[in-house]
Amino acid sequence: MVGKKIGSKWFIRLQKGEELIESLRDFCSQNSIYLGSITGIGACNNVTIGMLNTTTKKYKQKTFSEDMELTALMGNVCTMNNEVYLHLHGTFANEELIAYAGHLNSAVISATGEIIIDQSDGAINRFKDESIGINLWKIL
Repeated sequence: MVGKKIGSKWFIRLQKGEELIESLRDFCSQNSIYLGSITGIGACNNVTIGMLNTTTKKYKQKTFSEDMELTALMGNVCTMNNEVYLHLHGTFANEELIAYAGHLNSAVISATGEIIIDQSDGAINRFKDESIGINLWKIL
């Protein structure tokens, strides 16, 4: 992975074989990025996305092993328990151009990933809301 900061934005290129979430989390930690928004495009395989069932408070997940276009990645960087926390959603298209979207649990770059992080000053922490079953922003 390589990255360059221009103004408040980090332009990052992920390389083939890198796990997207793990790589971005490490990059944010190494560069003291604790708050920001994330967008991106690229190509991935071994993609796992999910959707929260608000009744059971569990994610239903689906994994795709084939190559897929990452047509839209969006999310944010914040912190939880003093660690970088990423919340990402993605839309992925297969070779038939059928798109699947959801909360991103994992993805491996199969060609390249072009990611932009717009870094903000400060930090926003998350807390576990047991009534919903997810980690929410703690905004005071």
